[in-house]
Amino acid sequence: MFETGILLKQRYGADQVYDFSLGNPDLESPAEFNRALREEAAKTAPFRHGYMPNAGYPETRRAIAEMLTTESGLGFSQDQIIMTCGAAGAINTVLKSLLNPGDEVIIMPPYFVEYEFYIGNHEGKKVEARTTTEFLPDPERIAQAITPKTRVLLINTPNNPSGRVYSAETFRQLATVLEQKSREIGHPVYLLADEPYKKIIYDGHSYHSPFRFYANTIMANSFSKDLSLAGERIGFLAVSPRAEDVQLIIGAATFCNRVLGFINAPALMQHIIPHCLNASVDISAYRRRRDLLYAALTKTGYDVIKPEGTFYMFPKCPIPDDIEFVLALQEERILTTPGSAFHYPGYFRISYTVDDRIVEAALPGFEKVFRTFKQKNQ
Repeated sequence: MFETGILLKQRYGADQVYDFSLGNPDLESPAEFNRALREEAAKTAPFRHGYMPNAGYPETRRAIAEMLTTESGLGFSQDQIIMTCGAAGAINTVLKSLLNPGDEVIIMPPYFVEYEFYIGNHEGKKVEARTTTEFLPDPERIAQAITPKTRVLLINTPNNPSGRVYSAETFRQLATVLEQKSREIGHPVYLLADEPYKKIIYDGHSYHSPFRFYANTIMANSFSKDLSLAGERIGFLAVSPRAEDVQLIIGAATFCNRVLGFINAPALMQHIIPHCLNASVDISAYRRRRDLLYAALTKTGYDVIKPEGTFYMFPKCPIPDDIEFVLALQEERILTTPGSAFHYPGYFRISYTVDDRIVEAALPGFEKVFRTFKQKNQ
């Protein structure tokens, strides 16, 4: 999709291609980040940009521990935090730490495409537990998927690609299943929550910390989305202070963070992040684009659940073949991602990390392609 976008922009001009394919945040980073960047970059001292403890600077980890304590009501300390190269670095580090060859990780379609590869990186086995038709976890399917080889349930809320936000009741249901099945199989099933979109939530919906609901919870997070820092590769890993073997997991993950080649998270970003933990991009721009797309697509006839968070929308295609439909959109110079990439055929993802003008200019093309296929099927 990325290379197709480049070719189309070369052929027609960048302003004539409507690229909704990548979740690459386009909003300017908040003022708190820009101010801290200038201040921290100007400082000089020996080892200012050198190696630090592999878990990260203690003062940065303390600041994140305080944030998580406020969110969860638990007593986090810096000893339960590891700074990582984004959420991807955190997830790989956790899986390397927890999995023996053949251990199972449950993931729920539709899911971020790279989860499958992260699991395979560490000789794990992917097990799918399909969500409900509303793209929410199905506790019965999850329970049926758990076996003595299950080690992790990997979740993502707010969700990429669906935009769904898990409620407190959803977390209670997940906790009930995981507690019961962990007792049955004789070892904990860890809940690994990937949460880089937790500040991008709309319409009065709330973020609920998974740490509040289940003791054996591990969080992977990044500042890529809420601070628009995707290219800076800064995130963190946090293990609940209530988790079984919490310090053993932290010790293993600190070591794995190094041997996987991450070594440590970027030093300058670690200096900056404590200044920005309460900051976020202005999500009103994302909300405005979401509302514009949702109103136009539903008026045309698309079947789509209104996203409660993230900057993604996941409409149903008017035909079963999502690849064919996405290629037809390309004929209108509209780039989207097929649902098959998220192991959920028949749908497609729109990433509205583009200027409002692009959204508005693309709407006639979305309508044209939809009506063309509907007429063919009549």
